[in-house]
Amino acid sequence: MAKQKFTKETYLFWYEQMLLMRRFEERAGQLYGMQKIKGFCHLYIGQEAVVAGAMSVIKPTDNMITAYRDHAHALGKGTSARAVMAELFAKATGCSKGKGGSMHLFDAANRFFGGHGIVGGQIPLGAGIAFAEQYKGTDSVTLCYMGDGAVRQGAFHEALNMAMTWKLPVVFIIENNNYAMGTSVERTSNVTDLYKLGTAFNMPSEPVDGMTVETVHEAMEKAVNHCRKGNGPYLLEMNTYRYKGHSMSDPAKYRSKEELEKYKAQDPIEEVLKVIQKNKLASQDEIDAIDKKVHDIVEDSVTFAEESPFPDADELYKDVYEQSDYPYIIED
Repeated sequence: MAKQKFTKETYLFWYEQMLLMRRFEERAGQLYGMQKIKGFCHLYIGQEAVVAGAMSVIKPTDNMITAYRDHAHALGKGTSARAVMAELFAKATGCSKGKGGSMHLFDAANRFFGGHGIVGGQIPLGAGIAFAEQYKGTDSVTLCYMGDGAVRQGAFHEALNMAMTWKLPVVFIIENNNYAMGTSVERTSNVTDLYKLGTAFNMPSEPVDGMTVETVHEAMEKAVNHCRKGNGPYLLEMNTYRYKGHSMSDPAKYRSKEELEKYKAQDPIEEVLKVIQKNKLASQDEIDAIDKKVHDIVEDSVTFAEESPFPDADELYKDVYEQSDYPYIIED
C-alpha cells in the first residue's frame, strides 16, 4: 500500500477528480445503451490518473489537446459536467454547441483545444499551439495527449522533429493502454517501449506508471518545469489501461479476463482512497460527502442535458469559418 507522499488537499483533489471522471463515464456508458447518446463514444475508465496527476501540476493558463477519448480531459481542465454531457446529447448547451459530440469537445475559455477524431491529427496542432505561446512570449506549456496507436502516424514524428528543432514548450504524452483500437503494441511495432521514439530527436523521454497518480504528478512536474524554463519539449509514455473496449461497440475479446483483473487490482482511485484512509486524511463522512457531491454533479449534468434544446437548423452554417480582420480582396 502506498504511503502518503503529498498533502491532504492534494490527495482529496485527486480522489474527487478521478471519481468524477469515473462516475461520469459510467453514466455516459449507461446513457449510450439507452440511446440517449449516439454516434461514437470512447470511455476513459481506468486511465483517470493520467489526467488527474497532470491537473495538480499545470496552471489554468496552460493548454491541453487530446484525441477522441476526451471526456476526462475536458472535465479535468475545468469544463463543467453539464457542458460535456450536453455535448454528448448533441444539445445546443454543449461545449461545442451540440455539433461536435463525444469526440470533439472544445472549451477555449479553459484552454482545452479538443477532442480530435483524426488519429494523430492533434499532435502537430499541439506543437502549433506551443509555437504560438513561444511566439507571444508567454510561459504557458501545452500538454498534447495521444494514444499508443497514434505514434504510428507520420505526423507524430514530424511534430516531434519540429518541436525539438524549435525548442517548443510542449509535453507529448502517450497514453499507452496496450491495445490502440484493438491490436497490441507488440503486434504493431518493433519498439515496444514507446518513449524511446523520442530519443531519435534527442528529446528528453521517460516511461511513467500511469496507473499511479503520484508517479504521474512527479513525471508531469519534471516535464512541465523543463518546458516552462524554455528548454524545449518532453515526451512521457504513460503506461495505463482502459477497463472498457476501445469504444462502446468493442467487446474487447482480444485480451484475457485475467489481464483485465490484474489491472483492476491496481485501480488508481482505490489506491488513492487507501492512502486517504490509512493516513486518516478524511473521515468516512467526508469521503461519503465527496461521493455524494460527485454523484449529484453527474446526475445534474444528465438532467441538464435532457432538458436542453437541440441546436437550431441555422447553426449548421455557423462556426465553419473564422472571421478575419484582414480582407482577402485588396481594392486598388
